[in-house]
Amino acid sequence: MENALITGATQGIGRAIALAFAKQGISMAICSRNVKDLENLKNELLDTNPNIQVIAHPADCSKKVEVLAFAQAAQDKLGFIKIVVNNVGAFIPSLVLDDADGAFETMMNTNLMPAYELYRFLGKNMQQERSGHIFNICSAASKSPAINAGTYSVTKAALYSLNTVMKLEMQAYNVKVTAVLPGSTLTGSWAGTEVHPSRFVMPEDVAAAIITAYNMSVGANTDEIVIKPVSGQI
Repeated sequence: MENALITGATQGIGRAIALAFAKQGISMAICSRNVKDLENLKNELLDTNPNIQVIAHPADCSKKVEVLAFAQAAQDKLGFIKIVVNNVGAFIPSLVLDDADGAFETMMNTNLMPAYELYRFLGKNMQQERSGHIFNICSAASKSPAINAGTYSVTKAALYSLNTVMKLEMQAYNVKVTAVLPGSTLTGSWAGTEVHPSRFVMPEDVAAAIITAYNMSVGANTDEIVIKPVSGQI
């Protein structure tokens, strides 16, 4: 059985990916800061497919020690982690000049650091197995910065750059690396918006694209997945 690890799995894109993996028969380790949400998702995943294993591990992914503890628990209980989805993220809308103190550190430690640490922790096992697929949930803002999301854009651009480095380092070992760049996606970040849902990408759209990329033949790698609203909204 194949095993996946997903950060920030209880809401939005992460939750949609977890449910899609369950339908594919993929066991997984999931994390979140909210223990109740984590247990609810675990039960939903097992209801979706009782033949998989689900490791639900509380973790604040802005803290290195908790990221590494999550990775260790996943490896100890599931074995080889073949799929890593670096999904956890923080979005604090602001102009850079108006950022609150600590906003930069919060977004760097959430949008970039976990992917870096999980790569260092799990990447060498992938090299040894000559197998694996890493999905980095970047953003359309990784390439097209948004004026009211300056620091978010910078940190997502850094994740996109790390994705490129991962791909270069892993290609000799047959390990796939894919950058996922969604535009405006209807998640909790848009709570209270008056914009109609038809003007957004749905989390299930992102999950479906990831499943398609993962199921490609062994010799094919999807370098990037860019999904934007038909409306043209970023």
